[in-house]
Amino acid sequence: MTMTAPRPQFRQPKQLDAGALQAEIGSFRLRLSAEGKAAKTIRTYTEAVQWFAAASLLPAGRTAWEQVDGHDVQQWMARLLDRYSGSYANNQYRALQQFFKWLAAEDELANPMEGLQPPPVPQQLVPVFTDQELSSLERACAGRSFTQRRDTAIIAVFTATGIRLSELADIRYHPDDSRGSDIDLWQREITVHGKGRKDRIVKIGHQAARTLDRYLRARSRHAQAWRPQLWLGAGSREPLTADGIYQMIARRGQQAGVAVHPHRFRHHFAHTWLDRGGPEGDLMELCGWSSPQMLRRYGASARSARARRTYDRIMTDM
Repeated sequence: MTMTAPRPQFRQPKQLDAGALQAEIGSFRLRLSAEGKAAKTIRTYTEAVQWFAAASLLPAGRTAWEQVDGHDVQQWMARLLDRYSGSYANNQYRALQQFFKWLAAEDELANPMEGLQPPPVPQQLVPVFTDQELSSLERACAGRSFTQRRDTAIIAVFTATGIRLSELADIRYHPDDSRGSDIDLWQREITVHGKGRKDRIVKIGHQAARTLDRYLRARSRHAQAWRPQLWLGAGSREPLTADGIYQMIARRGQQAGVAVHPHRFRHHFAHTWLDRGGPEGDLMELCGWSSPQMLRRYGASARSARARRTYDRIMTDM
């Protein structure tokens, strides 16, 4: 049976017209930008506040932020939990929390979220790959054509680094300018441009380096080899965007019979690192995490894997 890569559930378009409440949201956006937040983070935070204002506060007659209280927030969270996952509602809560924290300090207002608790996020198993699944993905891309070598290289870099989809799409390559290139094959290093404009260097293994080198040779013969984007499109098409890479991964997953999306490689990398005894601090650096929150999830996943292997070693006669 062919498996398809999971896509986010379809959601109705959000109401984002905050009306009389918009001025403060605009100032909040400016503050986030001044702090160097990533464009995606700014959009996520501000849209969460606009949605709350447009879909919940204005219909209830709230036309000024000082009229908002904790009950309004709780009602909104209950509404979200009735329609969406706990994880999604939790993300919306965190965005509102940042807004009201800023607003309380900016306008010396009471914080309506003081003392509230975020929606719980159910603990789910970390979706890692089996060796067979990774081999199936490699076979789905096997070949000597430009797209086959490109797709093989993308999957190899994802597997070797666990970088984010946006980071992989933003990799730049200049064969004649090492200072302007994000790739150093001799050192097996890639400079990635992470969240909040934070750059970091990640390593790749020898096999991933060989796979990437094969792609770079094919890329050098491409009609658009002059472009700075590493991942070029087939023929005369534009270079791959993050959406294009997502679609390619999903398509290769369908061909291989593997449920796959780009973030699953990040799950797999973090789980494997900890399962093999890699230091937690080094994993935070390689993954670009500033908080240890994600470590706890992947640490639990690695402990579970070790416990299952220990069971097989100890309970062989059961």
